[in-house]
Amino acid sequence: MPRRYADIFPSLPLLNSDTHEQSSAAALMSVRYFQAEPDTMPEDVFAEHHILLNLQENAHRVQNTRDGKMRDFTLQKNDIIVTPAGMRSGWRWFAKSDVIIVTLDPAKVAKFAQTELGLLLDPQQFNDEPQFSDPDLCAAGVILRDALESDDISSGVMFEAMSRVLLVKLLQRYGKRRAEDIALSARFTSSHYNRVLAFIRVRLDQTITVDELAGEAGMSPSHFSRVFKETLGSTPMQYVLAYRIEQAMKMMEDATRPLGDVALACGFADQAHFSRSFKQVTGQTPRQFRSARAA
Repeated sequence: MPRRYADIFPSLPLLNSDTHEQSSAAALMSVRYFQAEPDTMPEDVFAEHHILLNLQENAHRVQNTRDGKMRDFTLQKNDIIVTPAGMRSGWRWFAKSDVIIVTLDPAKVAKFAQTELGLLLDPQQFNDEPQFSDPDLCAAGVILRDALESDDISSGVMFEAMSRVLLVKLLQRYGKRRAEDIALSARFTSSHYNRVLAFIRVRLDQTITVDELAGEAGMSPSHFSRVFKETLGSTPMQYVLAYRIEQAMKMMEDATRPLGDVALACGFADQAHFSRSFKQVTGQTPRQFRSARAA
């Protein structure tokens, strides 16, 4: 069974976002900062994507094995190496490291890309990028690292904001999108998805039907329902309900906002309907969810 990257790293991180309570984009990733003496990391297969951001000023020798192929190369400052989930990889470094390791859960990344960016990612999600330079991404990583060093309100806000910046940049530049010409026999493409998502966003506080969504995609309702589920793994109405609940969770971060107002803003008939639907999806009532967040 694939393991987590943190399980076998040979030293403890100096900073670790897992010790901080995060929300939204920040909850999709773990950020760890290492300065480790020369060492090795045995080959293993990981359940997460991991992204190495190199901050070391001096170029240094590194060996990286990826699915049985070993590269012996020089790592430069601002170099980044993305190792997709499911790839067997191992490391050896010959000088003291100065790196940020970002790990991402593939399922959560796919959902974020869909709901926040309107992107349908290929099942592989990331291209196999052995090594590339990206000072912008490294700069975002440094801000994340610096925010972890403080535990005040402002640093938490900064960490959340820069988590989103880093994730969006990573997906837009290196995310492997589902090819338009292989988007199933149904041809439910990213452009279809974007039109449907835009419609849901605009009509969030109103009734939404399958017929309306199918019209946005330019398909018959039956064909749309079939290909939507094939592509996204849920029926259109299940997706709409999940999206309503997700937006409600964000609105409930404002502790002063009445639940009845949240219910109407997210398209529920009344607060009772909202509570039933929320518990059906999350296992908690809205009040229980809000109380747990405030604890």
